[in-house]
Amino acid sequence: MTVRLAVTLGDPRGIGPEVVGLAAARLLEESPDVALRFLGAGPASSTSRVESAFPFDVEEVARFDGTLASAGRVCGAAVERAVELALRGEVDGIVTGPIHKPAFRAAGYAEPGHTELLQRLTGASQVGMLMAAEETRLGGPLRVLLATTHLPLRKVPERVTTELIVTQSQLLDRGLRDGWGLDRPRLALCGLNPHASDQGLFGSEEAEVLTPAVAILRSETVEIHGPIPADTVFGRALGGEFDAVVVPYHDVGMAPFKTVAFGGGVNVTLGLPFPRTSPDHGTAFDLVGTGRADPTSTLHALRLATRLASPTGGRDSL
Repeated sequence: MTVRLAVTLGDPRGIGPEVVGLAAARLLEESPDVALRFLGAGPASSTSRVESAFPFDVEEVARFDGTLASAGRVCGAAVERAVELALRGEVDGIVTGPIHKPAFRAAGYAEPGHTELLQRLTGASQVGMLMAAEETRLGGPLRVLLATTHLPLRKVPERVTTELIVTQSQLLDRGLRDGWGLDRPRLALCGLNPHASDQGLFGSEEAEVLTPAVAILRSETVEIHGPIPADTVFGRALGGEFDAVVVPYHDVGMAPFKTVAFGGGVNVTLGLPFPRTSPDHGTAFDLVGTGRADPTSTLHALRLATRLASPTGGRDSL
């Protein structure tokens, strides 16, 4: 059965069109039953020299005139079109190229990134941002769910609630069961404070927020351990003790993840009515046209979206 994916090219000024083109060519060699539908500015936007040389047909979703706002409009319109196709059943999943958040904002989008936009467009009640690398520089896999995403650090403590940790962990548990085929995922909850507060010496969130969440989840048969200090939990996960780690804020998860998996990781949005993946890097304007842009993460994103969107899903081998 053919798996159909909508693929957005990302910011037309960045490496998105370049790495998508390279990765897509490789995927289609590996998996001839995959059908890819590319969405972006298209070759008519001659000011986008990279996208003008894109080796596949592109559905033009908006014009790029070289301005910041028009670049953001292309990014947003491509995602909107991809979601429309997925909700209508014309594609089985979507893969998104990297966007430039200032351009996104200049185009009038209030959302800070893909995850939040996808939630609005689909009406999903809960979404989760999962960073997944099935192979890392240390060998083993690492999967990290960001319970909060794009927030200033000072706002994190008020947003990290017991309810949030419970709902995000439930999303992760279901996602690993359905997408990865794990019958009983082993989750770890990363602490918020240094040393997971060391029994209240460095904060109260572990005792008042995180530990109650763990108790609720365990009562619902979710296997979760913690809260565990941030300086040990990722090493334990990489050693095979846990299948995934739930972290309370963006950088405490992204720093170790990108240290061991940058260029090979995939961003997965949980909670949507269809699979969505994305490479783990940004637009990399300085690499455009140099021949040094690495398509590996995009290839992993395409492969994972193909597997998640297939009828057997996570029961296929990784």
